[in-house]
Amino acid sequence: MTKLVFLGDELVAGTGDERALGWIGRAVTRTEFTSQTDVLVLGIPQETTQDLSQRFLEEVQRRRPDQSEPLYVAVGMGIHDIEAGISSARTRLHLANTLDGLTKLGAKVMLVSPPPLPSISSNDLEELVQIGYEVAHRRQITWVDLYHPLVEHEQWRSDFLDPQAALPKQTGYGLMAWLVLHDGWYEWLSN
Repeated sequence: MTKLVFLGDELVAGTGDERALGWIGRAVTRTEFTSQTDVLVLGIPQETTQDLSQRFLEEVQRRRPDQSEPLYVAVGMGIHDIEAGISSARTRLHLANTLDGLTKLGAKVMLVSPPPLPSISSNDLEELVQIGYEVAHRRQITWVDLYHPLVEHEQWRSDFLDPQAALPKQTGYGLMAWLVLHDGWYEWLSN
């Protein structure tokens, strides 16, 4: 049985989506799998790259007792390193350690950038996205950039018209899913 695992923060969990699908549910429902597939969404709100680097190994191993099962792991980068004041060097280190560890488990790995969010400065987000790109590129890991295509997107911005909105809603998660599906999803799953 194929294991399809998603790690990250509340954006991976789909928090704020009225349909409770998030981008992952939308991408999975648009995918025909060729074998029986377990989809495991393991998002934890407020998670930093340090938190993720400390939990990923146990989380994945306990859900994959048969080490011969095909394993696909998508990591959704969150914004909480910025909020926690974690340095760029530490973010890069934690992210690299996580991706390297997943690769050692035999996983086909995909890294998904954070989207633009109104609560975080665009300069800080640009730097975080660049770190993700560089870490994924060096490891030849599938990379999906959600930030640049959405930063000026009118429909994306409409999800944040309410000043209280900190996370995307149905429209935003739909846009995220569309980007993932059209920027590496099928290639990642065909590895």
